[in-house]
Order: sequence, then structure tokens, then C-alpha cells
Amino acid sequence: MKIKYYILFFLISASLFAQKQVETKIDVTRNKIGAQFNLTLKTNVDTLSKVVFPTSKNFGKMEVIRSYIIDTIKHGDRYELIKKYGITQFDSGKYIIPSLKVVINNKAFATDSLLVEVYNVQVDTLKQKLFDIKPIVEVPYELSYFWQYVLIILLVIGIGALIYWLIKKYQKKKVEVVEELKSPIERATILLKTLEKKELWQKGAVKEYYSELTDIARNYIEEAIEIPAMESTTSELILALRVASIKKKMTLSAETLENLERVLKQADLVKFAKSKPLDYEIAEDQNKIEKAILTLDKSIPIEIEIEEDTSEWDEMRRLQKLKKQKRTRILTIIGLVVGALLGLFIFFVMTKGFDYVKDTIIGRPTKELVEGKWVSSEYGISKVYIETPKVLTRIDDKTQFPKQVIALLKDASVFTYGSLQRNFCIALVTAKPKEEIDYDLQRGLEGTIDSFGGQNVVLKQEEFQTKMGVSGLKGFGTMVFLDPVLKSSVKLYYEIILFKEDGGYQQVMIFHEEGDKYAEQISERVINSVEFKKDENNE
Repeated sequence: MKIKYYILFFLISASLFAQKQVETKIDVTRNKIGAQFNLTLKTNVDTLSKVVFPTSKNFGKMEVIRSYIIDTIKHGDRYELIKKYGITQFDSGKYIIPSLKVVINNKAFATDSLLVEVYNVQVDTLKQKLFDIKPIVEVPYELSYFWQYVLIILLVIGIGALIYWLIKKYQKKKVEVVEELKSPIERATILLKTLEKKELWQKGAVKEYYSELTDIARNYIEEAIEIPAMESTTSELILALRVASIKKKMTLSAETLENLERVLKQADLVKFAKSKPLDYEIAEDQNKIEKAILTLDKSIPIEIEIEEDTSEWDEMRRLQKLKKQKRTRILTIIGLVVGALLGLFIFFVMTKGFDYVKDTIIGRPTKELVEGKWVSSEYGISKVYIETPKVLTRIDDKTQFPKQVIALLKDASVFTYGSLQRNFCIALVTAKPKEEIDYDLQRGLEGTIDSFGGQNVVLKQEEFQTKMGVSGLKGFGTMVFLDPVLKSSVKLYYEIILFKEDGGYQQVMIFHEEGDKYAEQISERVINSVEFKKDENNE
């Protein structure tokens, strides 16, 4: 019998202990409809324990509207884990938050159940004003990135098509005629009356007025006298009129041609030199054009003089028309091609980024060097091994050495690829002094930097060691290089390594534009490949 009591006492104790494993708290037990209750579950475990808190969307009839991140507080070799929930209810009444299960090391522990009350908000309509329900506010629809790109491309194509349509419309407008009228003089008369009714120059549009006025005159001359007036300058047109008057036996007075030439030149000044004639001058110019057209029309003989002359003029007009059509086709094709290329460029920039466009479509020389076939070779007297994207070319120019070193050089070799003007350069220098000296690498580095004549020089240095343990001095930083030919400047990044091996002097230099990620890869690979070949007899 006692054993049963012991077992019962043990179970009761274990149950009480289990209840204490998880502490349950709530900030308030009574709240308004829709207000948030803050429920907190807290447990204390060792650092190796695994704890799983409830993840349900509802605790009984209470709705979980927010689940906070678990807070962890360390106390010695134990952790205090705190989990908070935001719960609410939208109906008034009393509700029970049921006992929840918290799993600790695959064992479930129950939390305390809690009673909460949700009450209505009392509204005093006598003291508080009532307002109408606000209208529904439409949320703007957001397009996905894909459709944004599609719309951008369609917009570019639409703009190109609109420009093309406007150009064609403007060209048609300049040669606009009334189809039902039979003769050029009738068309010119109607167009002059229409222009007068527009009152362009009275409204300040003097340039547009003179443009339409001269176009009417030129169109009439081109149709009636068969001269390519629209394509001719003022001087060419007057000269062609004089020639035509002789060939066609037209009775034109010098005054008529002079008046016509004066108005055309006045129009040129207005259109291209922003000249502003007075009002009476504009009115006189219109009268002169009208009289000139009438005089030209009366002077044209009814019968054509010679059939050969007519065919010559017809051929000239045909050639001019073909030339105009060809030019229009070429401009149309160029416009469409440019529009398509511009659309593709914008599309790739928006989808892939400008760096992708620059690297893939425009092209970058350093990218081609990185991806090309590299060359490993031995250079100079000291047998310096180096790996480069292209073979270094030997030159006999010693000006790349610091001035204080040139006098000490007995035999030097210089190998380069690229140039500072191209914003990329690799150089290798090996030299033997005239006599045994202990060359100062620090002074050599500073002298090399000074010899390039850069501005805003930033120099950092550190010890350098090849993979086989050959030590040297490395200098790196940036400088602004001035190009005296192009009169431009560019910020270059440089790395210079100096050695004094085999009784000589060796130097590796790399210059490239700052921020060029492909050039940075080249520089790293070249620097890491530098090595010296030891003489087998001395090994």
C-alpha cells in the first residue's frame, strides 16, 4: 500500500515540476475589442536543450496576430528563452486561453490556462460626432519588372514610329496640294489665300509664315516651270529661272526675278539668322510673291518649244525624284535601325545592368585579355619567370628607370605590353649595375613613382615574397595620369615589385584604370606568377 502512495506522490511531484518548466504571463486580462493581448511564455533550460514553442494561428478562440522572435538570455551554463505572442478577439465576451504545449528535448510541457475578457467600446453619440463612411481607396497596381521592360521597349518603338510619322507628315505637308484643282496657278492662289487667313506673322510665327510662303512659290515653280526648286538654294533657283526663261522663251523682266530673289533671301534670313522684318516689310513680301507667281504664269508659253528640251527637263525631274526617294528610304532604314539598337541597348541595361552591356556588347579589352590564352616565359638577364596575357616586347628605352639609377646601369633589359595612354601597361625591367652595390629598394620605389610624373599619388608598401621564398618590396596605390596628347586625365591603380637578386635589379610594374575588375584579375595573376629561375650549377 505504501508503495502505491509513493508512486502517486512521485507522479504528483513530477506533474508539479512539469508545470513549473514553462512560465505563463499575460500583460492584461481585460481589453477592448480588437486590442492586442501580449502573451509571454518563458522557460529555463541548459545550453544543449532543444525547445519548440507553439506555432498555431489560434489559441482557443483567440487569434494570433503576431509571433515575436525568441529572446535568449544566458545565465551561466543555462539559457532563459522568452517567446511572446500578440493575440486578439473581435467579439466581446470572456475567453479562455487554453493550456499550450511547449516541447523541450522531445518532451511536452503544458502552460497555464488563462481567462481574459474582451469588452465593447462605449460610444457617446451626443458628445462625439458621427462621420460618413469614407470611400474605397484604390491601391495603385504595380507592374512586374518584366512588364516594365516590355513597356519601355514598346515606348521606344512607339516614339520611333511617331517621329517617322511626323517626318512623313511634314514632308507631305510641304508639298500639300488641292487635288481637285487642275493647274499649278490655281493651287498656288488657293494656298496663298489660306496662308493669309492663318495670320501667322500677326501671331508672332514669322518663321513659319516665311517657310510656308516660300514653299508655295517653290512648289509652283517646280510644277509649272519644271525646275527642282524645292531642292535648290536661292541662288541656284534664280539661276535656273534665268536659264529656263531663255530655253522656254519666257518674257521675264529683271524686276520680277529681283523681287523674287529678295523675298527668298529675306526668308532665308528669317529661318536661319533669326531676322525679324517689320510688319509692312512682311506685307510687301507677300505681295511680291503673289505678283511674281502671276508674272511667271503669264510668261510661260502655251506650247512647248522643243521636244528634246522637254525630255531633258523631264529626265532632270525624274532623277531628282529618284534621288529624293532614295534619300527618304535611307533615312527611314537608318531611323529604324537606330531605334531598334537603342531599344535593345535600353532593354539589356535595364535587365542585365550597364556593366554587362559594356563587357558583352560594347566590349572591354581587359576582359578579352583575362579570357584569352596566357603566356609563361623567362625574361632578362636575371631569368625572371612571369605569366602574362600577351608576350612582353623588348625595348631599348632606359627612360623608364629612375634618373639616379641610369648612371649605374651596365646592362639593362626592358619588356612591356600596353601603354599608359591606353590605361593598361605591364612592364618588366632587369638590370646589372656596373659594380657591386647594395641597391636601396625603398629609394628605387620612390624614384620609379616620381619618374612617371603622376599627380595626387597615393603610395602604400609592404614586403613581398614569391612562392619560392624570394623577398622583395611591393608598392601599390593610385595616381592621376595626365595625357599631354589627348589633354585628358585618368585615375590609375598601380602595383610595383622590386627585387635585388643575382647581383642585379629587377622590377615588375602593372598600371590599369581604377575600378576595372578584369584588370584587377590580370594584375593579381601576373603578380602571383613572378618567380626566379636559379642557376643549376649554383644549386
